[in-house]
Amino acid sequence: MTRNASGQQKRAGSGARLEGVVIAAHGRHYLVAPEDGSAMPQCFPRGKKSEVAVGDRVHYEQQSADQGVIVEIGERRNLLYRSDQFKSKLFAANLDQLLIVLATEPHFSEDLLGRALIAAEAHGLESLIVLNKIDVEGALPLARERLAPYRALGYTVIELSAKMAPGDVHPQLDARLKDRSTILLGQSGMGKSTLVNLLIPDADAATREISTALNSGRHTTTFTRLYHLPEGGSLIDSPGFQEFGLHHLTESQLERAFADFRPYLGKCRFYNCHHLHEPGCAVLEAIESGDIRPERHALYAQLVHEASQIVR
Repeated sequence: MTRNASGQQKRAGSGARLEGVVIAAHGRHYLVAPEDGSAMPQCFPRGKKSEVAVGDRVHYEQQSADQGVIVEIGERRNLLYRSDQFKSKLFAANLDQLLIVLATEPHFSEDLLGRALIAAEAHGLESLIVLNKIDVEGALPLARERLAPYRALGYTVIELSAKMAPGDVHPQLDARLKDRSTILLGQSGMGKSTLVNLLIPDADAATREISTALNSGRHTTTFTRLYHLPEGGSLIDSPGFQEFGLHHLTESQLERAFADFRPYLGKCRFYNCHHLHEPGCAVLEAIESGDIRPERHALYAQLVHEASQIVR
């Protein structure tokens, strides 16, 4: 999937071979920001299979003033994606951080939160949890209670109300986003769009421009796009989703991605312990002693089961 880029510009085919960064994706349509700051062409991958993600550095051949063909994907630091037993959905490449937006209401999915955090750990990304809509005071105590175990694991949880107290957003988030590539994930209804519009002053205008360039019309919420932050760094917004399959992670990757499992790995009676039913399992003993929550182990067991169902 990943190929090394030569870093050179040269003539190729019928057009110049140029380099840029993919800033938006809609189906097989990609908007590329050229290195020289010139007009952004709409590009298409060569061949039927698309392996391009927002955040990729790519080489493309200019076909016309506003169109090009992607011929090479540069070397990636990482690639975040979700997968089920049949297909994969790319989120973005070359990331530093995952920011997952939750809300006091509607009720957020703890399963989705857990899976997003596991994906971040597996790809070497830092994680930041934002609890939005804290002005809904009746639902706040339960939301805090549900997030307390994640705070205990060392995850940062920031509370704010993007709609009712917009002035608190920049002081709490700007320093954490500056000079970093951050992807924003979350279910629909959590307030992601409000947050993006606060962090990116011209987000609406930029989205309309990108939508026009991608020929995606009114479907402005169905594509992933990258915004440059005013103080440096980038924020990648993705459509809301309800499922986060991790079929592509191996059992070894999964066990290391659970921060609460790591102190016990290598201490089981059997070197090839699966941490499911084996006698002498240090992870299972930690659950019995209360050091690991049963809910976390249930998520691990479910992910291992899902990974075993992948269609080869």
